[in-house]
Amino acid sequence: MPSSVVQSMRYNPDTHTLRIRYVSGIVYEYKNVPEEVFAAMKAAGSKGRFLNQHIKGHYDFVKVPTAHP
Repeated sequence: MPSSVVQSMRYNPDTHTLRIRYVSGIVYEYKNVPEEVFAAMKAAGSKGRFLNQHIKGHYDFVKVPTAHP
């Protein structure tokens, strides 16, 4: 999944939560994301573009605290 913006993504179908780890190391969880939206993001040629157009501003989110070495 090469992306200049998204390092990794994980989806929890039980809670409809999409967790995005950015290449900067910052992690956000987007709430109430339908599974088909996650599937479309996985299939998208540009994860960053999809994120900006279809996730950000469309779903509530929280920043996940991360441990720093």
